[in-house]
This record gives sequence, C-alpha cells and structure tokens, in this order.
Amino acid sequence: MTDVNELADRYVGLWNEPDEELRRMTIGELFAVDGTHVDEHIDVTGHEAIAEVVTAAHQQFVAEGGFHFRSRGNADGFRNVVRFNWEMVPAGTDQVLAVGFDFLTLNDDGRIRVDYQFMEMAS
Repeated sequence: MTDVNELADRYVGLWNEPDEELRRMTIGELFAVDGTHVDEHIDVTGHEAIAEVVTAAHQQFVAEGGFHFRSRGNADGFRNVVRFNWEMVPAGTDQVLAVGFDFLTLNDDGRIRVDYQFMEMAS
C-alpha cells in the first residue's frame, strides 16, 4: 500500500491546486479511471467528472473564498482502505472553520476507487 499520509497530503493538496492542468494530472495519478467521488450532494464517476467537482470547489473555496485545505496528518489504513481528516482554514491563519473526513477504497494499483467525503463545521 502507498504511504497513507503521503496519499492524504496529495489528495488534500489537489483541492488547493490553482493550475487546472496540474489538478487534472493529479486526478489521473490519484484516481482509478473509473474512480468515484461521493459526498452528501454529489456522486460522480470518472476523471472528467471528478475534475469538474474539484475545480468548482477550488473556485468557490480557494480562489474566491480565500480558504486553504490541509491534512490533519492522521491518515490510517490497511488492505485497500484509507481514512483521514482534513481542515479548511482561512489562508494564512490556523482558525479551523470546517473539518472533513474522507474514507477511500483503493484498487490493486493503489489508486482511489471510491472516495467517500464527509464535511462538518468546526466546533
């Protein structure tokens, strides 16, 4: 299995990436061709659909909202599953406004097969 904290860091970094071409390249590296991203509002499959979701979130939260996403460094995994938390903070601060939890299933190549994402406001 891939180093789970490295995987979590690359995954979270994807949402901060300002360059659309690099985002698409990273999606291709992280996700299986038939990879799926699921949250309470979205269920999409394939690199193109995942790129649309990531691009929309980047535009809303990073480019326009001034936020930054960061991993909490607590990734854990075994066999073909990985779980970790991430935080959304205003850029340049440590004030946590939202916390997320991702549960990933990986294929045999170590790429994300299904990404289940949960979000909540920080308490």
